[in-house]
Amino acid sequence: MLLRSTLIYAPAILLTRISALLLLVIVTRLIDQTEYGLLTLVVTVGEMTDIAVTNWLRIALLRLGGKGDVSRGSLMLAGRVLLASTALALIVSVVASALIVPERWVEFSIAVGSYLIAGAVGRFALTVLQMQQRHSVYSMLEFLRAVLQLALPIGAIMLFQDSFLTVSLGTSLGVLIAGIVAGIMASRRVVAGPPRFTQKEFFVLGVPLVIMALVGFGLHSAERLFLKVYYDAGAVAIFAAAYALARQPIDMVANAINMGAFPEVVSRFDEEGSAASGRLLSQLMALMIRLCLPVAAMLVALSSDITQLLLPSAYHGRVGLLFPIIAFSVLCGNLTSFVYGTVVHAHKRPWLLIIATSFGSVATIALSVLLIPPMAEVGAALALAGGSLVGFVACVVISERLTPVPVPWRDIGVSVVISFAAGLAASIASALLAGVPAIFSLIVAGTAGAVVFFGLTWLFHPAATMQFVGKLRARLRTA
Repeated sequence: MLLRSTLIYAPAILLTRISALLLLVIVTRLIDQTEYGLLTLVVTVGEMTDIAVTNWLRIALLRLGGKGDVSRGSLMLAGRVLLASTALALIVSVVASALIVPERWVEFSIAVGSYLIAGAVGRFALTVLQMQQRHSVYSMLEFLRAVLQLALPIGAIMLFQDSFLTVSLGTSLGVLIAGIVAGIMASRRVVAGPPRFTQKEFFVLGVPLVIMALVGFGLHSAERLFLKVYYDAGAVAIFAAAYALARQPIDMVANAINMGAFPEVVSRFDEEGSAASGRLLSQLMALMIRLCLPVAAMLVALSSDITQLLLPSAYHGRVGLLFPIIAFSVLCGNLTSFVYGTVVHAHKRPWLLIIATSFGSVATIALSVLLIPPMAEVGAALALAGGSLVGFVACVVISERLTPVPVPWRDIGVSVVISFAAGLAASIASALLAGVPAIFSLIVAGTAGAVVFFGLTWLFHPAATMQFVGKLRARLRTA
């Protein structure tokens, strides 16, 4: 089941992540480092505010609204809440812009506001499609969003001035267009009827998620703001470029697994009980580590080649040092959110996540103050890693009191061995090809690591490998 849902959502996740990486490669060459740093700050503030405004809405709808037939009453109730929360977020974003980028706060607030409006429309529409179990339509619209988010910003730069505002508005326009199309398609299958939940139930589940998002700002974004305060937008650009390159491939795999797994876990919790959902989460953890850890190992092994190929020379040297630290942070974050955090959501007690997130945020902020002034971008990466680890441990302690998740120690051990071997093979191949163009070194070394990964995976997990190949073939035949 987990492999099937992963393959269903993988194309959508893959396309949007590839689009984001291509945009990074192109934009860093078309606008200067300071402008790119400001663009990443727009995304940072926009993402965190968007989590508080719309991501909690997605979780609440998936948890309370059910799947299959979606009633108009449920969407009307959720839509009113979304409209009010988005209006509030726009006001907050103006204040935040004046504090973070006082020298260009008008442009910054316009960029963040556009990001929030487009994100609210897009996420709401896609959530409805996910509730309706229309997986193929979801993937198709994510493909549309990926294309628009790549083409429109580049076109905007060519036609207008080379600034972060131009790129940001182009990106937001792409999200908005895809969101409107998704909303039209989702509305055609909405059924008449009252909401499946009350406004009180919605807020009881949602308010803690909003508070958690606000508290989590320290855990997920504080290091970038401290870099801006202690250094400048150029330092933010260095860190953000490394973060995007190290995060996107790992997140792509983890999100593909989680998109289908989350509704299944909460559904099994409701239908079969806590122990059954715990067993499914154990399988989810094993699959996530099995697929994400080798990706992280390959990223670390090939960090120099990746940086040379994808980023301008101004970013070289400093970015590669950040890869292993950021990869560790991302792995901790994904296990926290997609495994142990899901336990808390299944029990409908999201306020407990505020506690775990608070520990992580305090640790990140404290480490940022201590490490960023003397160590710049490396200090920011270490602060993020420390906060992610603290948040992970806190979430494990809390969730284990609700539903113990059996830790698949054997699978983890095997995954560590496979990942180390794949990373070592890629590293050796890269070293042997030192001096050749980065693209050739990356292709050969990446292929060497992939061959080792698939070979050892087949050796240790023959049944799972054959099942994966069979499902992949079936998916390709129906695509």
